[in-house]
Amino acid sequence: MKKTLVALFTCLLFSGGSAMAGGKLSVYHWFEYIPQELLDKFAAEHDVEVTMDTYDSNEALLAAMKGGKVGQYDVAVPGDYMVEIMASEDLLDTIAEGELKNRGNIQPEWVDVSFDPGRKHSIPYQWGSTSFTVNRDIYSGDIRTTAILFDPPTELSGKINVLDSQGEVLALASLHLGIEQCTDDKEKLKALNDLLQSAKPHWASFISDGAKDVLVSGEAAVGMIWNGFSAKARAENPSLEYSYPQEGYLAWMDNVVLLKDAPNRDNALLFMDFLLEPENSAAVTEFAQYTSGVTGTYDLLSEGLKASPELNPPGDAPPGTFVAVCDQATQELYDAIWTNLKK
Repeated sequence: MKKTLVALFTCLLFSGGSAMAGGKLSVYHWFEYIPQELLDKFAAEHDVEVTMDTYDSNEALLAAMKGGKVGQYDVAVPGDYMVEIMASEDLLDTIAEGELKNRGNIQPEWVDVSFDPGRKHSIPYQWGSTSFTVNRDIYSGDIRTTAILFDPPTELSGKINVLDSQGEVLALASLHLGIEQCTDDKEKLKALNDLLQSAKPHWASFISDGAKDVLVSGEAAVGMIWNGFSAKARAENPSLEYSYPQEGYLAWMDNVVLLKDAPNRDNALLFMDFLLEPENSAAVTEFAQYTSGVTGTYDLLSEGLKASPELNPPGDAPPGTFVAVCDQATQELYDAIWTNLKK
């Protein structure tokens, strides 16, 4: 999918005193993750033509970059672990000191992160969780267990959608088993593979970009999903409920990165600064239904969003677990498990 936005300035904008950039900006982004109006706003403020292509998983983003897309896009929006991987693969540019005037708007807890120490390559975009959602019209039992996905009750068997996302599926399965991520222990890896192979017959599909739609339509009774996407689904189908399982769930932060050989580097930095303004970050949060990493955003949000159950885990929920980055040799073992699962 490609969208092209061309902003034409009026005399009022020219008289506003803002520095005009001009030129282009090429964005590589997740599907359904930024409001069109916000892209239009940036295009108009800076007289920039914005183009955007989309992907449906961190792994798809990485494959595209390694497959020859370097130099075609200015910014992308990888998850936490993928920022670390892309940096190690020399796919990211470095943001120099002083290049982002709104850097001080980053919330303190997200300034110096393990996946990008010192924020040399990225800024926070949104953060949230990955778990699953259940149609309560179909199943009324306990859903606060990952067994819903990996050893489901009869009512749900064959009606489950799983994200087409290697890192998240394998990490959630590891939580279910109570084993660490990135293990090279043969017995634990065998247990992980066996779990996934035994669960696969219960799954109807591997869909990411349609994860909301299959739940809303009733095509799936259970769907592995991101919490904001689940909130959108619940707005269309009130019988849906998001789970925070006792075995654990995944936490993540998506980040805007400056890509290596960005053809419009100055405009990329302008766009990153634009997204660090609380008003603009709040627009993303209201649209995507996740949580911002920008100071001053929360007070701008609607009361309904603040009270969303998807954004407010139960008091007894465990903390979220981030997807770990494995060394190359260990990652190859997990790649083999995933390839075997998708056959």
